[in-house]
Amino acid sequence: MDLDPGLSALHPLGGFSVLRVSRPAPPRRTATSTPLADGPPRRSATSAPLADAYTPGYADPAADVHVPVQRPDPLGLRVRKVAAALGTPETRVAASVAQQGLAARLWSVTLACAALYGHVPDLDPRLLQWDPEATAPDDLWLPEVSALPGDAATVADVVLTTHLAPLAEAVHARYGVAAGLLRGNAASALAGAGRELDRWARRHGRTDTAARARSLTADLLAHPLLAGTGTLTGTSFRRRSCCLYYRVPGGGVCGDCCFPSPPGTARSPRPPGAARPPRPPGPVRSPRPPRSSPGARSG
Repeated sequence: MDLDPGLSALHPLGGFSVLRVSRPAPPRRTATSTPLADGPPRRSATSAPLADAYTPGYADPAADVHVPVQRPDPLGLRVRKVAAALGTPETRVAASVAQQGLAARLWSVTLACAALYGHVPDLDPRLLQWDPEATAPDDLWLPEVSALPGDAATVADVVLTTHLAPLAEAVHARYGVAAGLLRGNAASALAGAGRELDRWARRHGRTDTAARARSLTADLLAHPLLAGTGTLTGTSFRRRSCCLYYRVPGGGVCGDCCFPSPPGTARSPRPPGAARPPRPPGPVRSPRPPRSSPGARSG
């Protein structure tokens, strides 16, 4: 099935899998406005091509949480927003969670298109727009749809090579997050996206779509950029690294974490009566292994 101009087959999946398509651009909103309850979220004045998030040259990570930025800086904006939402002063932790969230969005959209349509949209980072100040899941929109093949090699090029590799380079250089950890985040986000698509497809009797999701996920995890990041068993994934969520005040370990429980005493206690910090996309955050899924328990 060819990609339709609005990618309507993604709408029933909701959440991380939906990609808005709009030309001209969706209406702008200010960073302080509230999205309309009866319609899609409106574009922020801070929306920018994702390519801008991968631009090197921002060298003061400590300022990212505490000092307003006077020039366009979508990655810095996102890390500050995530840091505030999690209640963490550690930019390294916020940067890891932000990178994993964006990876989950890109994988979910592309895997769903590949499994449902047999094609994927060209997600050229110079065209794909991102609102770094939107709430999770990350708000993405594309001016128009151009179809590419839906095989694993093309999906890897569209997501891994074009987006996640330069994103990881930017996050590593700017925030000091270990390259292996970022590879683990990308793999965890992929496994979670594939698992959720498989579950949705099986619930709706789409056995062909479920099989396609599992096959693509396995093939992509074998890609040289992701190989060795963890073990895939069925649709469950156990990674060999940690995303650092345990360092969030009141946080714990992820369902697919290499740690069975938070290591040491590095994380701060959650203040009495404080709400639990919002969970980043990807595996369920839990003090017990090996539960792994974006928004659901592994099975």
